[in-house]
Amino acid sequence: MAPYIAVSALSHEGLVREHNEDSLTVGPWTLCATVTTNPQTLLFPLGPPCVVAVADGLGGHPGGEVASALVARRLAAAGGGLGDEEALREELQGCNRAVYAAAAGEPELAAMGTTVAGLVLLPEQAVVFNVGDSRVYRVAADGLQRVSVDDSPPLPPGRRTTSVVTQTLGGSLGLTFVEPHVRVAPLAAGDRYLVCSDGLTDPVPEEELCGLLARSYDTSERADGKTAFELWKAAIEAGGPDNITLALVRIGE
Repeated sequence: MAPYIAVSALSHEGLVREHNEDSLTVGPWTLCATVTTNPQTLLFPLGPPCVVAVADGLGGHPGGEVASALVARRLAAAGGGLGDEEALREELQGCNRAVYAAAAGEPELAAMGTTVAGLVLLPEQAVVFNVGDSRVYRVAADGLQRVSVDDSPPLPPGRRTTSVVTQTLGGSLGLTFVEPHVRVAPLAAGDRYLVCSDGLTDPVPEEELCGLLARSYDTSERADGKTAFELWKAAIEAGGPDNITLALVRIGE
């Protein structure tokens, strides 16, 4: 059987926010500022570039859901052409300009912005990217490896989270240049990744995430929907303080 990509994903408003400002891209499919009642699993051939990304609209700014949806839809539309690191960087810069352009002349959207984090999956490579504090993890037999880079200030001793982000797509009144974090990693059958907004990682410590993911490490993608639900449940049981969006990615064969 040819190698394939399996993605199990969900998006939920959590227990505190009135509505969902997160958006999700999985290949050509998007889920923008809406809620899934159950994890959705999608399968794609491993071959053409395939984007899996989470965009988290900035809370406390107007139009967060507009910014995240714009970025998610652009990445879905551009995905097939993102075959290398340079093309991805250019597209992320284009997303940044597009968010500012959409806000221009619209007072109700002034300073809207979003984070973004994700993967472009290629036959032998995973191109990992992010702007902001949404995250990408590689899931390995011996634990979780964070492969994205938080755009946040250093944390004081004893502090695990912060709501401050130092770089976003949009997010200010005038066009601001961004420097996306982009790295390339080898990709092979059996590899697994988690892409998520901070609505998962702020309330749920990494060691707890690791334990939940370890339970399904040796099973097929059929179990990933259940694992996605368990991750969401952990965030809800921790108070669900923010929107929760996550995608579990598995390379099958």
